[in-house]
Amino acid sequence: MADWLPSVSRFRLDPTPAQVTGLLGHCAHARYVWNLATEQWSMRRPGRRGVPGYAEQARQLTAARAAFGWLRAGSQTVQQQALRDFEQARRNYIAGTHGCPTWRRLGQHEGFRVVGPQAQRVERMNRRWARVLVPKVGWVRFRVSRTVPVAKSYRISRDRAGRWHIAFAAVPAPIPAPGTEKVVGIDRGISVSVALSTGELFRCPGSSDSEDLRLVLLQRRLARARRGSRRRQRAKIAIAKLYARLVDRRRDWIEKLSTEIARRFDVIRVEDLRIPQMTRRPRPIPDPALPGGYLPNRRRSKAALSRAILASGWGLLVRRLEDKAHGRVERIQPAYTSQTCSRCGHCAPGNRESQAFRCQCCGYRDHADVNAAINIAAGRAVSARGDRPTRMSVKREPQPSTHG
Repeated sequence: MADWLPSVSRFRLDPTPAQVTGLLGHCAHARYVWNLATEQWSMRRPGRRGVPGYAEQARQLTAARAAFGWLRAGSQTVQQQALRDFEQARRNYIAGTHGCPTWRRLGQHEGFRVVGPQAQRVERMNRRWARVLVPKVGWVRFRVSRTVPVAKSYRISRDRAGRWHIAFAAVPAPIPAPGTEKVVGIDRGISVSVALSTGELFRCPGSSDSEDLRLVLLQRRLARARRGSRRRQRAKIAIAKLYARLVDRRRDWIEKLSTEIARRFDVIRVEDLRIPQMTRRPRPIPDPALPGGYLPNRRRSKAALSRAILASGWGLLVRRLEDKAHGRVERIQPAYTSQTCSRCGHCAPGNRESQAFRCQCCGYRDHADVNAAINIAAGRAVSARGDRPTRMSVKREPQPSTHG
C-alpha cells in the first residue's frame, strides 16, 4: 500500500519521541512479516505444492511469536493485518488488477495498518487536536485540518522526510454537478500545465531558484559524504524535506484546481493519455558496427521531458477529477487534437507553431493548448486514417486542402 492515498482523509501525526520508537517498531514488524510472505510467494513453481495462504501463515506467525520475544513484544493486530494486506495484494495480482507484491525496504516503506474496533478509538481533544489509541503505543495526537471521519481502519506511515501521517479509510462523497449543462475540455502540457476550453491557463507551481540552488548544494554534499555516515544521513533527510515541500505544493494546487473544475462544469473531458508509456526510459539502440556498443538514443533529453511531465501532475489531476466528479469525466482520444483547427476542422502539422496555433486553411489564431482543449471539449479527435468532421462555415468559400 502506498504511503499517500488520495481517496482517504489524511492528517499530520504528532508523536512524542517515545511514541516514535513504538511506531517504528510496528513498522519494522509489519515490514518483516510482509517480506516473509513475499519470500514464500516468490518460491512458487509449476508442479510444486502451493504456497501457504493466510490461514496457514497466521498459524506460522503465532508459532514465531511464541519462539521469538522481539516479535512477541510487538502488536499481534499489526502483524496479522500485514498478512491480510499481503493476501489482498496477492489476490489483486491474480485478478490482473494490480502488479505483483514486492519487497518492502527500510526507510521507504514505513507504515502499518489497524483494522477493526481498535481503529475507532479516536477522541477529539479541542478545535485543533485529536488523538488516536495505537496498540501498544498509547494515545497519539494528530492535527485536525478537516472533519475527522468515522472509519473502520486507518494507516499510520512515515515519509522520507521523517513526517508521520494517519490516513482514515473513509472516502469523501463526490461533488454534485452544478446543473448548468456546461462542458469543458482539458488539455495538459508542459509550458502550460492545464488549459481549459474556456481560455483559462494554469501552471503547476514548481521550485524556486533558491530551492533549485539548495538542491544542487545538498546533492553535492551527499556525493561527498561517506556511505553510512551521519553526515550522509542528514543530507538525505534535507533533500527529502525539500522534495516533500515541492510535492505538497503540487498536491495542494491539484486539489484546489480539481475542486474548482468539478464545481463549475457538468461534463469534464480530458485526453486519454498513457502517461507510464510516455515517461518510460527509451530502449537502447545496438550499434551494428561496434559489437557491444550502442547508438545515441537521446536518453538525457527524454529524461528531462519525463521529469517535466511528472512534475506537472497530469495523472493525479485526472484521478482526483474522477474521484470528485464521479461519472462526469470522459476520456477522449488525443490523436491530432493539437493539430486540428477547432473552427474549420483542418488538420495539418504546420497549424501548430510551438505555443501558437494558426490554421493554414482559415487563418484562425489561438493559443495552441486552448485550441486543443476546445477540440477535446467537443469530443472531436482525428483518427489514424485522417478522417475528420467538417465544421467549416457555410458562408465561407471552399479552400483547397493542403493535406491528403
